[in-house]
Amino acid sequence: MSIKGILHPRNRHQGQYDFNELMRVTPELKAYVKANHVGISSIDFGNPNGVKMLNRALLKKFYGIELWDIPENYLCPPVPGRADYLHYAADLLADQYGGKIPTGEAIRILDIGVGANCIYPIIGVAEYGWSFVGSDIDSGALRSAQKILDHNPQLKKNVELRFQKNSAHIFKGMVKPQEHFHLTICNPPFHESKQAAEEVNARKWRNLGKAAVANFGGQNNELWCEGGEVAFISKMVLESREMPGSALWYSSFVSKEASLGPLYGVLRQVRASIWKTVEMSQGQKKGRFIAWSFV
Repeated sequence: MSIKGILHPRNRHQGQYDFNELMRVTPELKAYVKANHVGISSIDFGNPNGVKMLNRALLKKFYGIELWDIPENYLCPPVPGRADYLHYAADLLADQYGGKIPTGEAIRILDIGVGANCIYPIIGVAEYGWSFVGSDIDSGALRSAQKILDHNPQLKKNVELRFQKNSAHIFKGMVKPQEHFHLTICNPPFHESKQAAEEVNARKWRNLGKAAVANFGGQNNELWCEGGEVAFISKMVLESREMPGSALWYSSFVSKEASLGPLYGVLRQVRASIWKTVEMSQGQKKGRFIAWSFV
């Protein structure tokens, strides 16, 4: 697969995947690699098992992860796009550190919705040595993430997982009194309903002339919530206003450009000191994250 967008310069996933090298480090991937219609090695991205195996190979080769797996039907995120978010977020932090990216375990990141895959902590620890707290409302996802930590000692000392007992809250109950993070990150549920998520997925595959499949998986709470990403991120902003000193920067990925206007309105409402939108080009589509601060 050719990553056609312009990824962050520090992103390790530029250009085409080297499937020969990936199969060398993860021989199980070989069962899913075939020549595409132009004779280039690739996988069928409609096959969820193939996508998962590709992730396993990427995480082993580039981030030193010896064992990585997720339960069936949990979100299997595209690694290059997740890496881009963290690299651009590192640049954001550098602005507060005289242009130098802060590294090491003293830099603390809160990952809202760490998921079963634990992707952000994996990349952040490998690239910058940061410490992570990963929260989630799904105990099954946290059990899966914990297995990844248990089998990769370099992660276990830098990553803590916390269960969010109250799904109506995001930061409340996760951030302890007097606790401070340099950055919070999040990939929110984008869709307004399960039906909307299924329709978007079906339309994507129709455009490719194929039957719809959930190749990247995802539990309901990972894919949709009432009001979609605008409602979810707005709640994040409102809760962050109640604990302005708990993070230097709050941030969230934003899937739809149309969501930005309403979110800017909420940021004005809470009188955030500053906010920024960082554009990213990920594969064949554009992405972005919004970051705000009260400091």
